[in-house]
Amino acid sequence: MKAIVYERYGSPDVLELKEVEKPAPKDKEILIKNHATTVNYGDIVARNFKNIPLREFHMPLPLVFPSKIFFGMRKPRIKILGSVFAGEIEAVGKDVKRFKKGDQVYGYLGQNMGAYAQYLCVPEKGIVAIKPANTTYEEAVVHPYGAVMAGSLLRKVNIQPGQKVLVNGASGGIGSAAVQLAKSHYGAEVTGVCGTPRLEFVRSLGADKVIDYTQEDFTTQGETYDLVFDILGKSSFSKVKICLKPKGRYLLASFKMGKVLQMLRTKFTGGKRVICALAMDGGAEDLVFFKELIEAGKIKSVIDKCFPLEQAAEAHRYVEEGHKKGNVVITVQHNNIKHELPH
Repeated sequence: MKAIVYERYGSPDVLELKEVEKPAPKDKEILIKNHATTVNYGDIVARNFKNIPLREFHMPLPLVFPSKIFFGMRKPRIKILGSVFAGEIEAVGKDVKRFKKGDQVYGYLGQNMGAYAQYLCVPEKGIVAIKPANTTYEEAVVHPYGAVMAGSLLRKVNIQPGQKVLVNGASGGIGSAAVQLAKSHYGAEVTGVCGTPRLEFVRSLGADKVIDYTQEDFTTQGETYDLVFDILGKSSFSKVKICLKPKGRYLLASFKMGKVLQMLRTKFTGGKRVICALAMDGGAEDLVFFKELIEAGKIKSVIDKCFPLEQAAEAHRYVEEGHKKGNVVITVQHNNIKHELPH
């Protein structure tokens, strides 16, 4: 089978199309004929992991060294990127009960990755579910990462209808899912913060208001929020707390050790709180939940551009150069037969 492989850390040029061995499912695994994946933030980081300065790691310092061991200190241990997939089940292990051959599925592989390939094996009990019936593979694949991450995080804060929510980093995979969940499912009034090129994208997700962080600082606008959700931890509690309501929460998807200490200090105060995602509890149930929202028309798929698998390096370069105004999808073809692309 064909896959995009990288043998060393570096620029998008390290991504190469190669022939690799097609996997075979174990007794409790499913073999998926993959049709689509995406370029997510994690793919960019993993591809250049060795060369990222310590200050740019959005994680507590004690986790940096174990992460380097996991991904590989000098060269990549995981050779194939891609944390999300959408495809058709080609075969199932003899003990698989949940799925059958021919099922159209989508899912999330997490840090183990492997979706920049024509085929992949996934545990039956992994983060995989039947894809929404009203989407193409390309439209479906933009959701698993955000569904699992944003769904898990927002459950921690119990958003109520009518509350005011600000999402800082609203145009990324987690942020775009958070905007739509907060607005369409929880019934909140949502403000999205992003850069100039992605303002229209965030508006299209249903945000009530959009702030361009290159022009305005949301902490100085005089607005107060029940929840400020910072995706990449670029803000600080010392600045954000002025725009939090008396019992407002400052939720972080990425953070360093100082934020963890702030969380511990604010946990029992009864007032404004810092909440860090020390453990994720997302799973296949988030994909099923998202499937229902998508089929009901409450969540939309917004795709900026599709690249074929052999142009994965160009897709990474497009994202890194700041051109992305939505989701960037990598399509995976089989035997030169093209499947339906989103309109």
